[in-house]
Amino acid sequence: MRQVGRSETRPKATIPYTPKWAQALCWRPLAHHRRAVEVLSLPIPLFSAPLFRGAKNSVALPFFGKKTPPATPDRAAPGGGDVPKAPQPAPTELSSLDFSRGDANRALAQFAGMVEVQEVETGIGAVFEEAAVLYANGADAEAEKVLVAVLDEPGSVTGEGLWMMLLDLYRLTGQRQKFESRVLDYATRFERSPPPWYDLSAGERRRSDSVPLVTLSGALNAQSAAQFQQIGIIGRKSGAVRIDLARVRGADDAGCALLRQVFAQLAADRVKVSLLNGGGLADTLSAQIEAGRAEQRDTWLLVLELLQYTADCERFEQLAIDYAVTFEESPPSWEKKASAAAAAPVAEPSAPLVGAKGEFVLDGELGGASNDILRKLAAHAAERKSVVVECSRLRRIDFVCAGTLFNIIATLQAQGRVVELRGVNAMVGALLRVMSVDQVAQVTLRA
Repeated sequence: MRQVGRSETRPKATIPYTPKWAQALCWRPLAHHRRAVEVLSLPIPLFSAPLFRGAKNSVALPFFGKKTPPATPDRAAPGGGDVPKAPQPAPTELSSLDFSRGDANRALAQFAGMVEVQEVETGIGAVFEEAAVLYANGADAEAEKVLVAVLDEPGSVTGEGLWMMLLDLYRLTGQRQKFESRVLDYATRFERSPPPWYDLSAGERRRSDSVPLVTLSGALNAQSAAQFQQIGIIGRKSGAVRIDLARVRGADDAGCALLRQVFAQLAADRVKVSLLNGGGLADTLSAQIEAGRAEQRDTWLLVLELLQYTADCERFEQLAIDYAVTFEESPPSWEKKASAAAAAPVAEPSAPLVGAKGEFVLDGELGGASNDILRKLAAHAAERKSVVVECSRLRRIDFVCAGTLFNIIATLQAQGRVVELRGVNAMVGALLRVMSVDQVAQVTLRA
């Protein structure tokens, strides 16, 4: 695991030169960011949004700047007289973290000067920030172009950070072929073993973790057509389906024909099918057929198909011989149909927010509408002195959530709590560094 901290040499946050009139506009807080944090009754994060040139669309590049220190009680305000106190905001669900008091503002001001800002025209730091912001805004292809351009530039001196960003971007988007071609360059350049391939894409997540389960029960017959139709709809929608036959008591030849049609249609639609407890139904149906009696042809064929799903090759070959003799035609050829989806867990409404060891789990993609998850993180952290946040399954965090996350962690640190973000991918890690989250929390990148 590689750790990002203050001791590591890191690219300085950089922004392109902008005219003073543009700077005046850029220092206004983002309206949508203000709305997002007001939902949580949090203080507005101290970052500005200078224009970033070179992106396909206008993209805001955040950085933290120092606020003007508040007037002390001993200093009179202009015009004389007492200075009225600002009204306290109403208590919220996060009031246990003292977000409604002045501690959060002082904590933010304390850390606001931790990022050095340079005005440069080009540089590795600008590429680092641009790629991070593009990915955070969902512009995966544009982020890839930015990284590839600087890595392929003749004579460019790039560190391991940009390479890991590109390799993780390929893993996050499921581009294995591009990943394999780049890891060779990585190994040659840095003279070390390259990182292994993991498919971190959303498509792989749906295939492996969210395979729906359909349970059939009773006796399968011609009246089961509606059940079989639902299997097809579910399978085509998710791309994979698990069918449990444990509760099926039996089937007539018409029911066997319908089930075979479902299997054939799912195969034509490229839907991955895995059968659970198919062996019991195969035994039940085998008792209904007899070698030399050319009846119930669909029952014979369904038994042969069930044996392929259960990977019972020896029994399949014997039954195939009996089928050829009985019906005087070639039997189906052997094809192992059991898929890896059989070992995948059944889809659940949502992943658990707290792991087995008490760590808080961030999962999937967090956007402006994910305030409920951040609220739960704040409540979880309020009960602990040391907080571990597992991020190995966090694919993306957007601009707004990253700012809100900084607010929460800065307040926790001001209260003496220690926060660790563990297993962060390089693209998310880059945005956290741009937003200075790594200055208030320990950020550990995944291998």
